[in-house]
Amino acid sequence: MMADNTSRRPLSPHLQIYRPMLTMMMSIMHRITGVALYFGVLLLVWWLISAASNDHYFGIVEGFFFHWTGRLLLFGFTWALIHHGLGGLRHLLWDTGRGFDLRVVEWLARANLAGSIVLTLALWIFGYWVRS
Repeated sequence: MMADNTSRRPLSPHLQIYRPMLTMMMSIMHRITGVALYFGVLLLVWWLISAASNDHYFGIVEGFFFHWTGRLLLFGFTWALIHHGLGGLRHLLWDTGRGFDLRVVEWLARANLAGSIVLTLALWIFGYWVRS
């Protein structure tokens, strides 16, 4: 007969124990943006297939992307791409064995968030400026 040791086992810390930190949220956001990029690539494939099909179907897809909901989706895709890319550069830095000081880790997380917002806005402003 086995003894019941469940009451004496140490409990692993879980989300109820940890208080949310910026670096934890950035790690979660990196995973979320990775999933968002998967679906964003499906939209890119849809656009390419429509371009290869015929003018009428391409017009329908272009109409979707030029509608405000399509632009919002593209804006979110742009942000996810830039955010995920900057997070990848942060991980590449860590792969070299650098940037593990707590202040540097916190600074990199803030720089990733701010940089992704600023670069996304700059890219869209530049795109609208070139288009007009």
